[in-house]
Amino acid sequence: MKKKILFMLTSMNIGGVEKSFLSLLSTIPKEKYDITLLLLERKGGFLEYIPPGIKVEETTWFSRVKQIIMQPPQQTVRNLMYNKKILKIVNFINVYFISKFFNNRYLYYKNVLKDVPNNPVEYDIAISYQGPTDIIDYYIAKKVNAKRKISWVHFDVSKHRINEKLYKKLYQNYEKIFVVSNQGKDKLIEKVPTITNKTEVFMNIIPKDVIIEMSKMPIEFDNNYKGLRIVTVGRLSKEKGQDLAIKVLSRLRSEGYEVRWYCIGEGNDRGEYERLIQIYGLKEDFLLIGASPNPYPYIQQSDIYVQTSRHEGYCLTLAEAKCLLKPIVTTNFIGAFEQIQDGYNGFIAHCSEEEIYKKIQYLIENKNMRQRLRINLIKESFIQSEQLQRFF
Repeated sequence: MKKKILFMLTSMNIGGVEKSFLSLLSTIPKEKYDITLLLLERKGGFLEYIPPGIKVEETTWFSRVKQIIMQPPQQTVRNLMYNKKILKIVNFINVYFISKFFNNRYLYYKNVLKDVPNNPVEYDIAISYQGPTDIIDYYIAKKVNAKRKISWVHFDVSKHRINEKLYKKLYQNYEKIFVVSNQGKDKLIEKVPTITNKTEVFMNIIPKDVIIEMSKMPIEFDNNYKGLRIVTVGRLSKEKGQDLAIKVLSRLRSEGYEVRWYCIGEGNDRGEYERLIQIYGLKEDFLLIGASPNPYPYIQQSDIYVQTSRHEGYCLTLAEAKCLLKPIVTTNFIGAFEQIQDGYNGFIAHCSEEEIYKKIQYLIENKNMRQRLRINLIKESFIQSEQLQRFF
């Protein structure tokens, strides 16, 4: 009989966590496992890439609690007053201020999600894949019946604020906590020391052969441009640091370097970045390409791959650029040092305009170093069978 596995994510938007999930799915033998994907909202550009045979379900309850979780508490009180739900107002205010006073979000989520029904299916394994995400970790911990529960942490918890009392309580319900980097694991244990013995590193799956094959897809990519092309892949947001990239390119261009920078990704900060591009006069040279489920042809046809993130968990796009043997400059977020040996297979810069500029300038001027980095990347092994075996 097949074992039943439940994975839970917020959606299937085009992003690193969702992409790593698809990579993991591709390795799971479908003849042995009955897999269900439960989404808070059934949407996103990666939905169509979910393999056949995977059950995709959407929560029936998230739309009812989404507003309460996302909006300021004052708005929740106003909405309840409008609907004349006086007792609910009193209860909500009490729970909100008690949880605030004791800095314990567990009490808050217990109240907000009290009417959410338990999942009717019994699973062998239930996985909160997008951790730490409060509502998903709570739902798997408290509303799902499973023999084993796993929380998969993809973010740097020293930057991604979590409520320690909430997670100390929730993690009691999980048998394993997987973290995608060694540094990330250390930071999580600092926050929640009680999980030391159940926390392991499980790095993201990198389907190297698939990435290489997808990188061969034909695209129109500024084919007539004769200068160097830099590519960055990531959501357009402050944490990904595209504002630093714009300033670095402005300096490179002002000093006469023939280079263009292409950003693959979409996000809430697009408007701000378009404004910066205008201010620095880079309309022709810093190009926001938009989101793409297949960024690999852009990476493949670039001369240098740059990751300007202020923080990451593991950074899947860095690993993908390594698969495609690109000279790399990355900032020193958590997990970067586990993928890049500074000066051997890439360069690591402090997260500042000056440092990023120096590393890129060095690579632009030193073609031999770019070639040496490629040669060193060829020597690396991407074998992950041992950790996959441990997972199964």
